[in-house]
Amino acid sequence: MTLVRSSDVVWDLTRGPGMRVPGRVFASESLMLKVKEDRALQQVENVAHLQGILGHSMAMPDIHWGYGFPIGGVAATDVASDGVVSPGGVGFDICCGVRLLASGFDETDFLARRSELMAELDRRIPRGLGKGAIADAGLVRRTLTGGAATALEAGYGWSSDLDRCEERGTSAEADARAMSSRALERGGGQLGSLGSGNHFLEVQVVDEIMDMQAATAFGLAPGMVVVMIHCGSRGLGHQTCTDQLKLMGSAMNRYGIEVPDRQLACVPVRSPEGEQYLAAMAASANFAWANRHVLAHEARKGFAAAFGVSVERTGMQLVYDVAHNLAKLEQHEVGGATRLLCVHRKGATRAFGPGHPDLPEDLRGVGQPVLVPGSMGTASWVLRGVAGNPAFASAAHGAGRLMSRKQAKQQETGRRVMEGLESEGISIRPGSVGLLAEEAPYAYKDVDEVARVCEVADLAARVARLRPLGVVKG
Repeated sequence: MTLVRSSDVVWDLTRGPGMRVPGRVFASESLMLKVKEDRALQQVENVAHLQGILGHSMAMPDIHWGYGFPIGGVAATDVASDGVVSPGGVGFDICCGVRLLASGFDETDFLARRSELMAELDRRIPRGLGKGAIADAGLVRRTLTGGAATALEAGYGWSSDLDRCEERGTSAEADARAMSSRALERGGGQLGSLGSGNHFLEVQVVDEIMDMQAATAFGLAPGMVVVMIHCGSRGLGHQTCTDQLKLMGSAMNRYGIEVPDRQLACVPVRSPEGEQYLAAMAASANFAWANRHVLAHEARKGFAAAFGVSVERTGMQLVYDVAHNLAKLEQHEVGGATRLLCVHRKGATRAFGPGHPDLPEDLRGVGQPVLVPGSMGTASWVLRGVAGNPAFASAAHGAGRLMSRKQAKQQETGRRVMEGLESEGISIRPGSVGLLAEEAPYAYKDVDEVARVCEVADLAARVARLRPLGVVKG
């Protein structure tokens, strides 16, 4: 492949044999150093072979190697021209995403009740491998259609939460009949749980504000304590992806589709198999929306208990909830014409700009909140969508891994990582001390640089920087 630097933060892969479009990576020179070392660029090239792909096969500043698509990958296919949908463009953790809650507390309040608060969150938030959940298993099947609204009806959360949630917390066209009994079984005892890996609930403080107008609209203020929740569809989503990949792998021949990597198994969006995948994916997404909704409810209760106030007095309003593993049918302008596209965002966040009709009315003047978590011990960022986004209204989803989990564990023990974070004043409540090394700060890229590149590349604009105070880790 030929890599050409088009600007300070744009790198283009020229079209080679079989590529229907060029590739494009948004990254600074420092971020690209690691990208060039792994197979992620090859995956950008492979995605460019997909039937119906338009524009570029793209990658965000947090790009790293993934399954089929790179993590941080974005690709839009033209539905009307037999454009395909690929589970590899969504990933196994369907609708993994981030929910951010504001609060009525500041850092001084947190420090005064740190032990009590972290103990409450430690006790209340299920995490780790396997089962363990807040909500009753009987609620799971209903959430597959109703999403966060179903959890709200069951007594979790506040009605205002839905207004600040992508798709109002319910993905359309969901159909639980498209899911296997094994997927339902795996999700049966996991509604209201973090899971493991890089999932977390983190107490943070608004450390710096770059855009006061947007921060005010989002409900953020300097020194405010906030809570960030990062998780997805748990075993239910993983099994759904596994099931659908098997179906698509055998169906491609019927449609005459060839791909350079079997992990890019795909079918036309407007095919029985494509519609089945989208229905199962949406049902899994609804589980994920509800999952974060239930966890936020429990976080509010934990704050209320630690501070000795009612849940309402915590002031824990939802800033926003956004996914970063979905394929969505959206209208975008391409070549001067509006087209219906299937936009794959795999480790990439939707980033609608000001005025978009799908945004809550009170946010249309500033654009959509884009939530970019860092790693334990480093910052996270709140960005906002901007006009003229060159990546089908997409932005980064996090810091992005710098090394594999195996490499990270070879650097330090989990106990040493925990001691280091505690020495910096960050309270850690891990599901497994031994696994902390996999998610250590040194295993991730510089999230400040990722956020900066997003702004320079017109993917999203920086609004506020968040500093960690305490982490409940999966």
